[in-house]
Amino acid sequence: MRVLVVGSGGREHALAWKINASPRVSEVLVCPGNPGMRNVARIVPGEISPRDLLDLARQEGIDFTVVGPESPLVEGIVDVFKKDGRRIFGASRATARLEGSKAYAKGFMVRHGIPTAKHEIFSDPIAANIYIDSIDAPIVVKDSGLASGKGVTIAKTNVEAQLAVKSLFEKGPRTIVIEEFLEGQEVSLHLLSDGTSYRILTVAQDYKQAYDNDLGPMTGGMGAVAPVDLLSGGKLQEVEQSIVRPTLEACRVDGMPFRGVMFIGLMIGAKGVKVLEYNVRFGDPETQVLCPLLKSDLLPLLEASADGDLAEIDLEWSSEFAACVVMAAPGYPGKYKTMIPIKIPKDLSEEALIFHAGTDEILGSPVSAGGRVINVVFRAPSLEEAVIGAYASVKRIQFPGAHYRTDIGGRLRGV
Repeated sequence: MRVLVVGSGGREHALAWKINASPRVSEVLVCPGNPGMRNVARIVPGEISPRDLLDLARQEGIDFTVVGPESPLVEGIVDVFKKDGRRIFGASRATARLEGSKAYAKGFMVRHGIPTAKHEIFSDPIAANIYIDSIDAPIVVKDSGLASGKGVTIAKTNVEAQLAVKSLFEKGPRTIVIEEFLEGQEVSLHLLSDGTSYRILTVAQDYKQAYDNDLGPMTGGMGAVAPVDLLSGGKLQEVEQSIVRPTLEACRVDGMPFRGVMFIGLMIGAKGVKVLEYNVRFGDPETQVLCPLLKSDLLPLLEASADGDLAEIDLEWSSEFAACVVMAAPGYPGKYKTMIPIKIPKDLSEEALIFHAGTDEILGSPVSAGGRVINVVFRAPSLEEAVIGAYASVKRIQFPGAHYRTDIGGRLRGV
């Protein structure tokens, strides 16, 4: 079986690594990929527009396609492939609006009674600033459209919130969401759905802000850990009852049964569990800790989700923990340097995994080519050991000036 994975980041490297381990797979192709993926897949450089990818799937005789990033899903790649009779894992264009437009997602949640933060939606900066003057900080300002995880500002003052509004509208006309700040612990809940049945994956937690202690601007994600027990003691069942099932039922009621993976950002706080956002693809860097912990073959799970057979599938998870530390380029998430040589030791622990993200190569050696460059993952019997192992591996990688957080897993470990 020949499988195409769409994307080029650490998430896609992890997916390709896991899919390549399936005994049913003869070859994995990744488009556009990166050089670090060559140990698990054939790299096919190219555009990731739906039409270009359909042409590639036809030319290569692809049996099944797995979409990593959100942009092709929002552009309707699943609809294009299905119209051509091709099997593909991912959300339809209709359901991808849940991620493609935060304003749409908020309206969806309100219509269907799904708990979320109080909010208002604006397309006029003057009206937005007037509203900000009427509420108390901290205030969350979100770009409604796709922003690769960087379109959110948690403003500690009203002035900071208004500056965030100004910065967004300087980029052109847009819609923004202004919402109350929710305190608590954030978790990433992933579930696979075939439109009727669903399977919840082990719960992860990511670290979005650039600097230690959750300070600085939002990023695509600076690290993640799994599993986390923040939904134990019956809380997961409550979340299924109040959020997961109502969300999937609402999709059916709205005429768009959800197939694919839904990644729900949840805030667990004094006001209960609320939805921060919907995503219709695997999280990055959450995927980098989920795939190593999944003992089951991933491919049948993805196929069953796409084909409507998920009720027949069970998941088996490792009893271990996994921690991921993202090594980013100097200057990230602002203007960052590229073409920095990277040396990864060949004798890292067998429990360490390296997933490439923003890398290229010169004369066969890796160099930095993006903001988030390397994902260092470590598996161990405890969270403490997983975190220690990940950082020990990070320190052995030669990546001059690399920026990374030193407190991944700290919220759960009390440090």
